Amino acid sequence: MSAKEEPSSATIELNAAFLKSVRGGLKIAEIVVAFVAFLCYAVASRPPYIAATLIELLITTGLLLLYLFNLHKTLTFFFWPLIDVFNSGFASVFMSIVSVVALSTDTLKATTAGAIVGFMGAILWGVDGFLLYRKITFNQRRT
Repeated sequence: MSAKEEPSSATIELNAAFLKSVRGGLKIAEIVVAFVAFLCYAVASRPPYIAATLIELLITTGLLLLYLFNLHKTLTFFFWPLIDVFNSGFASVFMSIVSVVALSTDTLKATTAGAIVGFMGAILWGVDGFLLYRKITFNQRRT
């Protein structure tokens, strides 16, 4: 082995520009909101709501890491932006339903706070999905 070794082509690069972008900021905000809702439901000891927010927290964190480390360019067997749009739409509807159910069936203050934060998250996921959907082109010329 020589003293000078070339770096391998399998290195993972950090895309710091993604964190500074609008979509990166939205992903971070979604993670924070999902975590706060998770904590509120955990304080109220409501397992169904805890599970719902934890699932969305993990999925959104996974997508953030995917874009942050440019793994979407390496793992090309999926069209990741479209999966992200579907996740954002599903998460928006799902968190809205969970929040409505939490508000209508529970009177604990922590559950109410979790539901309000859940509504904020639903808005964030909706905006994220809409902005990403507008960026995706389906057989159209790029201008």
